[in-house]
Amino acid sequence: MSVVRLDRWVGMLAAALFVLSVAGFGAALPDYSQAMHPVTWLGAHGIPHALGFNLLGLVLPGALAVVVAERLRRQLPVDAAWTARVGSQMLLLAGLAFIAMGLLPLDFEDQMGMQGPASKLHASVWMVWVLAFVAGSVMLGAARLRHSGGRRLGLLTLACGIGAGLLAFGLPGVLPAALAQRLAFACWALWLALALPLSRGR
Repeated sequence: MSVVRLDRWVGMLAAALFVLSVAGFGAALPDYSQAMHPVTWLGAHGIPHALGFNLLGLVLPGALAVVVAERLRRQLPVDAAWTARVGSQMLLLAGLAFIAMGLLPLDFEDQMGMQGPASKLHASVWMVWVLAFVAGSVMLGAARLRHSGGRRLGLLTLACGIGAGLLAFGLPGVLPAALAQRLAFACWALWLALALPLSRGR
């Protein structure tokens, strides 16, 4: 299978792995509520099957997200605007931060207070992920909107970045925190699933 054809599936696989892992490991954990508990609680120290969730739900999707960002970066023309180049690098950083969330899990005993070293590290890499994704998608999306051949990707990227930013920082006080977090992750997953196919006009 050619690299071009593989582009159709890399991001979709990342999004599917994340969504199915959250649903599957959440259903397998007694008393876990998708409406009340943080997504990454599923990978916290002391939670059953935490290693499996961290690998399948965070590390592997994050690695595939790095591939998506790198493929988008390599598609940029030599005269691409600096915003597009920096944006693609920020999206790559977001993928690396997503991996780090799986390698630096929450401490279950401390996850409500976020005062322990493990939980602080996890919260820090989550913040890096959301900031890098929002900044990168806004920069790359705005740059792609200026070119007629990239407007669909630009619109998707810009909308997902703005949506994730609003949900992560603007709406937790309006929506329940667990729902706002899941919708922010959904923006990222939607972008992952569609970015490479749209970038090639498919």
